[in-house]
Amino acid sequence: MPKVTRDDVARLAGTSTAVVSYVINNGPRPVAPATRERVLAAIKQLGYRPDRVAQAMASRRTDLIGLIVPDARQPFFAEMAHAVERAAAERGKMVLAGNSDYLDEREVHYLRAFLGMRVAGVILISQGPSENAAAEIEAWDARVVLLHERPAAIDDVAVVTDDIGGAQLATRHLLEHGHEYVACLGGIEGTPTVGDPVTDHVEGWRRAMQEAGRSTQGRLINAPYNRYDAYRIGLDLLSRPDRPTAVFCSTDDQAIGLLRAARELRIDVPRELAVAGFDDVKEAALTDPGLTTVASDREAMARSAVDLVLDDGLRFAGSRRERLKQFPSRLVIRRSCGCAT
Repeated sequence: MPKVTRDDVARLAGTSTAVVSYVINNGPRPVAPATRERVLAAIKQLGYRPDRVAQAMASRRTDLIGLIVPDARQPFFAEMAHAVERAAAERGKMVLAGNSDYLDEREVHYLRAFLGMRVAGVILISQGPSENAAAEIEAWDARVVLLHERPAAIDDVAVVTDDIGGAQLATRHLLEHGHEYVACLGGIEGTPTVGDPVTDHVEGWRRAMQEAGRSTQGRLINAPYNRYDAYRIGLDLLSRPDRPTAVFCSTDDQAIGLLRAARELRIDVPRELAVAGFDDVKEAALTDPGLTTVASDREAMARSAVDLVLDDGLRFAGSRRERLKQFPSRLVIRRSCGCAT
């Protein structure tokens, strides 16, 4: 059978090929509801399938959004990626995802690859300082929206949560349970000082400790973000004779590793050790005891990032400060902090 064309759809619907194009692409011009229904009925009757490659060549842009994450194996990034995919589908787009593995060269590799595919835009969850990524974005004059993290090197719109405020909430709550001090599992050495969420979590912990008149000296422990290394570090920390009675972890994955270490060492949580995390990944509700943590609205953040990467008017409005969309954090109380709930 000969391939069904846009001309065939136009003839059956009694309209022009331009109108068929407007219906398929949802613009750029409006189509009367009755006409749209005729075109859609003709498409269904003829079994017409738009040639997406030809459309991309004509418009120099595809219906794809590139998404770069540091490590999709980590629950937070997996859940954020899923939220972005759902939000993109609501806008009729598909998502291509790549993992930078916290490596600058892989981040740049995926930027080049996605932009070379003429994606509609890129949502970047950056892995660090990103000077090379910034140069790549400028060279391509690319549509890029930062999500979760806003490196100082990239002067573009960003969607983040209130990391400092959220960490303050968690640390204050642990102190309110009567602990002499709260230790903190922060990031690894070399973590960027500007724009990195874990750096901001540590800053929030530090501010809450200072507000309470407690010293932070010697109470910040460097730890990778994942549960496996945090478990190893937790075994060492909790085996010390001067081990802390309360720990704020910069990620839930760290907290899950610490809880496993405590269980292995037969340290009762929360009676002997109170723990709080940050991210509210789904597993946080299933730990034993349930993990007190800080939550952000990932669905709203993902939807905002997709809208921003697709809509130029939103992306370029205002100064750098005004182009920062910050969502509030909230404390989710479970039993690991010592509350009875």
